[in-house]
Amino acid sequence: MDSDFGIPRELSPLQQLRSQYQPQLPPCLQGRTVRVEFGDGTTVAKSGDSHIIARAFPHTLGQPLAHFLRATAKVPDAQIITEHPAIRVGIVFSGRQAPGGHNVIWGLYEALKVHNAKNTLLGFLGGSEGLFAQKTVEITDEVLQTYKNQGGFDLLGRTKDQIRTTEQVNAALKACTYLKLDGLVIIGGVTSNTDAAHLAEFFAEAKCSTKVVGVPVTINGDLKNQFVEANVGFDTICKVNSQLISNVCTDALSAEKYYYFVRLMGRKHSHVALECTLQSHPNMVILGEEVTASKLTIFDITKQICDAVQARAGQDKNHGVILIPEGIVESIPELYALLKEIHGLLKEGVHADNISTQLSPWSSALFEFLPPFIKKQLLLHPESDDSAQLSQIETEKLLAYLVETEMNKRTKEGTYKGKKFNAICHFFGYQARGSLPSKFDCDYAYVLGRICYHILAAGLNGYMATVTNLKSPVNKWKCGAAPMTAMMTVKRWSQNSGSTSIGRPAIHPATVDLKGKAYELLRQNAQKFLMEDMYRNPGPVQYDGPGADAKAVSLCVEDQDYMGRIKKLQEYLDQVRTLVKPGCSQDVLKAALSVMASVTDVLSTISSSSTSGQQFA
Repeated sequence: MDSDFGIPRELSPLQQLRSQYQPQLPPCLQGRTVRVEFGDGTTVAKSGDSHIIARAFPHTLGQPLAHFLRATAKVPDAQIITEHPAIRVGIVFSGRQAPGGHNVIWGLYEALKVHNAKNTLLGFLGGSEGLFAQKTVEITDEVLQTYKNQGGFDLLGRTKDQIRTTEQVNAALKACTYLKLDGLVIIGGVTSNTDAAHLAEFFAEAKCSTKVVGVPVTINGDLKNQFVEANVGFDTICKVNSQLISNVCTDALSAEKYYYFVRLMGRKHSHVALECTLQSHPNMVILGEEVTASKLTIFDITKQICDAVQARAGQDKNHGVILIPEGIVESIPELYALLKEIHGLLKEGVHADNISTQLSPWSSALFEFLPPFIKKQLLLHPESDDSAQLSQIETEKLLAYLVETEMNKRTKEGTYKGKKFNAICHFFGYQARGSLPSKFDCDYAYVLGRICYHILAAGLNGYMATVTNLKSPVNKWKCGAAPMTAMMTVKRWSQNSGSTSIGRPAIHPATVDLKGKAYELLRQNAQKFLMEDMYRNPGPVQYDGPGADAKAVSLCVEDQDYMGRIKKLQEYLDQVRTLVKPGCSQDVLKAALSVMASVTDVLSTISSSSTSGQQFA
């Protein structure tokens, strides 16, 4: 399992140059003193989930936010940590590979050595399976030498994405205890960090001294919430994909006879597809969130694309590029229902060859309608999180097939008079996720690794490393940590009997916000993209000169600094406490009561509407 992990790489001249790049560090992480300010205790995202999450996390729920401060900060009640006894820390890749992951290890390693040369960092070989089997390599300067600022997860490797079952969490506890670890850092996405939160609680209950820390690393860009603005790997994969898409756009415009259907890796939600559209300007993108919101069927989507093809043909444009997120198959209601039925039968032990005979009449009719290649792919066993194997389901080929069928029909009926429709299909994902990380991902991942040490130095358990104000230069980034329980929600499913099934508390993937500024920017330009061929080529990932400091469009247009706003609110509340004390004037007291009554009424209304709007899965 571990024979090829951690061996020195043979680097190309560009890789050698990148390995010499030293990521920047925000002022709050510089020096040997750790300064941390704790805010108020956190709550859960949805008040209706509080009692369920409280039962699952009696030890780690309600912990405060942590803000790490620069040396010049004047915060009277900040905790200042100057003593740094030697500690042992383990680190594991739990999620799927994402560009920049190696820099989390590098950042943590350098922070450990800066604060105490006797600190030890152990990397678990082979992901969570290596954790359970206690297979480790000690991280050293020599081991890291050819992995700095490089893509992939091959320094340590990865296997399963879960630390969840009783057997698994007990194996993790045994490993951390045997290896005398003071900290365990888990690198991954929503599933891995959910497991990290539950593991932190399990360790606290078992009185294990190992503190668990999570790091948001996923190409999908769906580990987003009020505390986490971006994920390591997302910036790179979108830049690499956007160049590939732009190349395809140029090819389409040159030949003027092909429609390219491009499916993009990114799991269920459409963050990658949206960002790549904003960077490269293809003619069309079908977002899963739009499909869900409008309850579009596969036939609705087919008609939408065919109408676009026909409209473009009316302007003598017989080419185009259409982006499709890989998760769209789980957003199309009839396909999702079919998938759930198939997965249910697979769980019952029904062989794939016999499933078609045991489907409900409606699902059976849909299954028989689909082309053979899609039937085979829908019958694949689900992933560890019960989702479909989205990367293996060629939705782009299905849509191209259905569109071609409809366009041929329109041609025979005489309603379409353009040139013969020709489709070429691509799937972009694996080509991008092993890329050299962008400058942003190099800096971001390294900074998150440094923050992990600060979290452990402050003795925190069940926290995720966070950076806000990411759209600004690195010297203005705000570093902190948020309890993972504050990011959790509980899904509910309506059963046929009318009862409700309640899921395990989890950090759920964020959907594309159809009221957000990034989506609004897409809608403003969608018609121009469709008809005017406004193709834009950002070129390869840049490390110097124009484009080197470019960041994701969706990151830059949003106004997200939640952690900063929480701190600002705390400052206002502190001012109120200073101004309104026993002995203040009646006028000041009356004004404070009047204003606070109005504020609490408004906040109560907003909070209750948010709870009542909680969606069922």
